[in-house]
Amino acid sequence: MPEEMQSPATRKRLRLREVLERPGTTVMPGGFSALYTKMAEAAGFECFFLAGSQMSALLYAVPDLGILGLHDVVEHSRHAAAKAEIPILVDADTGYGNAVNVYFAVQEFVHAGVASISIEDQEAPKKSSTLAGRRCIPMAEAIGKYRAAREARDAIDPSFVICARCDVIGAENGTFEDALERSIAYVEEGGADFVWLNSVQSREQAERACAGIPAPVLVIWGGEEPEPTVEEYTDLGVSVALYPTIAASAGVQAAWDVLNALHSDGRAGLDAWRARSGASPWGRPNLSQLLGADSVRALEERFLPVEIQRDYDTTFGHSPQGGISRASS
Repeated sequence: MPEEMQSPATRKRLRLREVLERPGTTVMPGGFSALYTKMAEAAGFECFFLAGSQMSALLYAVPDLGILGLHDVVEHSRHAAAKAEIPILVDADTGYGNAVNVYFAVQEFVHAGVASISIEDQEAPKKSSTLAGRRCIPMAEAIGKYRAAREARDAIDPSFVICARCDVIGAENGTFEDALERSIAYVEEGGADFVWLNSVQSREQAERACAGIPAPVLVIWGGEEPEPTVEEYTDLGVSVALYPTIAASAGVQAAWDVLNALHSDGRAGLDAWRARSGASPWGRPNLSQLLGADSVRALEERFLPVEIQRDYDTTFGHSPQGGISRASS
């Protein structure tokens, strides 16, 4: 289909496929919100991850234990996908049940406009990939989930990208050899488009996985030795290096710092935080631009009768940098 006839969602799905298939390693940051997705895009990243752990924490203040349901995540993802020009990979946990649930979940996410979802092979209720206590379902059951996901996808938009997330490394009775066997089967028998191999422990594991799995491989580093650089990841054959919570984690840390500074030091603490923000080599984020606020006045001028349009020339408001700005200045 010619590009001009493709939907915006399909174009982003095809773009993600290009990213996965090209040589080299792509860095994918993650967080939880539509705004963080827009910020990643503005910073120059080509794709973004909506992390289930961060949606759980920052939307509902609950741990990453599969508490969020299908429609919670679908609706949140829909907003992010609608605002971003870059493709989004969404953490769909275990697919919210067995293969039957996965079938319907995939169709909901396709209709939501996201580019891709990851479905993990954990037993429900799932555990965060950073926590102990994970168990995985039998390999045959997991393969059935990915087959259901592919069939559900193909019925609507074959460009939608299915990621099989293997959580066996570090799970009960899990070994790297088992994870490698499963990952290969998830592609060859389940039909997954790419594999997320979770908690890779060494460069040797990453290299063996990328050589043996017949699809692009996404990794999160879980080893004790220093994480590979992007160049090292490329040499190892890694397609995507995922930093799943980086944007949200940074935001939480910044909020924690400024709240404690304001409580302990009052105005002085707030002034110190503002000074640190102002000294950033990247400046402060322009929220008006990121949120599209500037377009509101243009819409008002086009569609509202002149007599009820707002007075922007003699009223004033606060700028994104914290000062007072006048629209006429």
